[in-house]
Amino acid sequence: MRIIGNDPSVPRQEHAVASGTLTNGKAVVVNADGTVSVVVETSQTQAIGSSASYEADKNGSSVTAAIVYDSTNNKVVIVYKDAANSSYGTAVVGTVSGTSISFGSPVVFNSAQTQVGSNQHNVATFIGGKIVIVYGDGYSQGEAIVGTVSGTSISFGTAAVFNSGNTGEGAVVCTDTTNNKVIVAYRDEGNSNYGVACVGTVSGTSISFGSEHTFRSTSIFSTSIGFDASAGAAVVAYRNSSGGQCSVLTVSGTSVSSGSAVTFNSSASTTNNNVVYDSNAQKTVIVYVDGGNSTQGTAIVGTVSGTSISFGSEVVFNAATTAQVGATFDSNVNRIVIAYSDGSSVGNFTTGIVSGTSITFGQTETQFAAFNPFYSRLCFDSSSNKCVLAYMKGSSDYDNLSAVITAGATSTNITSENYIGITRSGAADTAGAIIDTQGAIADNLSGLTAGQSYFVQTDGTLGTTAADPSVFAGTAVSATKLIVKG
Repeated sequence: MRIIGNDPSVPRQEHAVASGTLTNGKAVVVNADGTVSVVVETSQTQAIGSSASYEADKNGSSVTAAIVYDSTNNKVVIVYKDAANSSYGTAVVGTVSGTSISFGSPVVFNSAQTQVGSNQHNVATFIGGKIVIVYGDGYSQGEAIVGTVSGTSISFGTAAVFNSGNTGEGAVVCTDTTNNKVIVAYRDEGNSNYGVACVGTVSGTSISFGSEHTFRSTSIFSTSIGFDASAGAAVVAYRNSSGGQCSVLTVSGTSVSSGSAVTFNSSASTTNNNVVYDSNAQKTVIVYVDGGNSTQGTAIVGTVSGTSISFGSEVVFNAATTAQVGATFDSNVNRIVIAYSDGSSVGNFTTGIVSGTSITFGQTETQFAAFNPFYSRLCFDSSSNKCVLAYMKGSSDYDNLSAVITAGATSTNITSENYIGITRSGAADTAGAIIDTQGAIADNLSGLTAGQSYFVQTDGTLGTTAADPSVFAGTAVSATKLIVKG
């Protein structure tokens, strides 16, 4: 006997608990806790909160060096050179609440003229509940210091030397989450301005270093570093006479080694390099100003393999004169967030999404300052799911400011793996629901074309072309019936 429709002897339906209201005849995903929800798409409007001052600067030559998130204490820490206080190295703790940020009192970590490189990015990192800051002590040696956040303040251990010569424009640092180490990279003026790196080990409030390693035997500038967790290696970007280049650094014990330099931009005037790791796409993104292309703001996606890295094509995010660039990754909406000064001398930010070996900038830029900002620095605060921006106001009333950014994005709850079928009946939140799963015929649909394949769209509708992610819903056998793939 041939049965048309669902064979009651074959279990192709799932009884599940609804999370949220389920509507009859809708695509459904299974959640991590085993409940089910209809496929939905949500939007987050791009915006910026009011700016707050973390340090008044009457001299106009302070440098906002870094902003880093402390996930143990749910705080942000801003590191800067305080021109109003003899250019001492200083840090301040910020607390995000909604779209606002407030600060504790600034704390000096180096009572001497401090080089924290206006051309460097990532001079501070978070590891094991501590903040590690790297800097040049005056025009002499390179040092690092460990900070511990408590409430709205931060205290410091004793500084340790990682380079006994002049450390150029300062240094940059990232956390190697594979080996629980920090990696410091810098221009060593005591070694022909070569690119040098070393490994740091944090113990309590102290840090110690292994031997130095030269990763690029040429003068380097505009240095940035980030750790590619999927590859278990760091990527350091810089410029030299060959253009914008980068090297992959790999840690073994307390030593570091490097692969050959790879060029990502051929202009020898590439500046404002920012290395950002996209944990969703598992790619390293370099954001920079392309001096060979009318100083336009540009980004490129890199794929690390072993001790090397390969790149997709360059993508312009600001087709005008661009400067003072800072970037971070927002894991809440899976976007690269970039702040910059544009050709009209105002501060803007924008977002990009990585797909494969490219990045797309679909959001309209949003202004965060009606003046030309200096030293834009960004981090992501995972407790508030917001990005935090720090920068210096460059005008007659100099000030050091911070603001909370909401990155614009549209997101969906469907992935390439969690689709299970079509709702056979509606259900209230927490009530039982029946789902037509793989092999079942969902017969409560409309507008289908027999013989046509259908894909789940990001908003839960069915379409004949694949969305991103590509999720095959099933094949139609009539205008109202679909053989569920699930």
